[in-house]
Amino acid sequence: MPLTGLLIDDDPLYLRTLQRSLQKRGLTVAIATTTSAALAAAQAEPPDFALVDLRLGQESGLGLIEPLKAIRPDMRVLLVTGYASVATAVEAMKRGADDYLPKPVTVDAILRALAGEMTSQPEPEVTMTPLSRLEWEHIQQALTETDGNISAAARLLGMHRRSLQRKLSKRPGPERKPGDAPG
Repeated sequence: MPLTGLLIDDDPLYLRTLQRSLQKRGLTVAIATTTSAALAAAQAEPPDFALVDLRLGQESGLGLIEPLKAIRPDMRVLLVTGYASVATAVEAMKRGADDYLPKPVTVDAILRALAGEMTSQPEPEVTMTPLSRLEWEHIQQALTETDGNISAAARLLGMHRRSLQRKLSKRPGPERKPGDAPG
């Protein structure tokens, strides 16, 4: 019997593309664009795995992890996000996610995660994390602590709400090895 899955993302085009790619690999995959549709689909036919986007419109995919696991405890839940941070990865794992994948995620990475293999490449021996990346992760941790409330996170960080919103609109740079030119 083929592996069954549920893809949950608020981008319908991305969902259909990923669904077709996974179906070509022999998986049976349903899609949902909201948390309520995802829970209804999972209750109707509990899947073997769920691929959950962190941001679902105004909702957080983190809130789906525990209800999905309650429907089927052996369901593998993979959280994917274009806003990867250490804070959200830790929170996802605390809530029961089986893996945390940064977008764009490939079908091969999804299949490796479902097989329980490591999804990331080994880190180089020495990397330098840019300050902007450290700041981004600190902000993400504050947002996690305040359940995504921008105003409360700004107060926690000791900054103005608009300043925090400006910082959130910028993406941090990648980690660099010694000798790499700033990009």
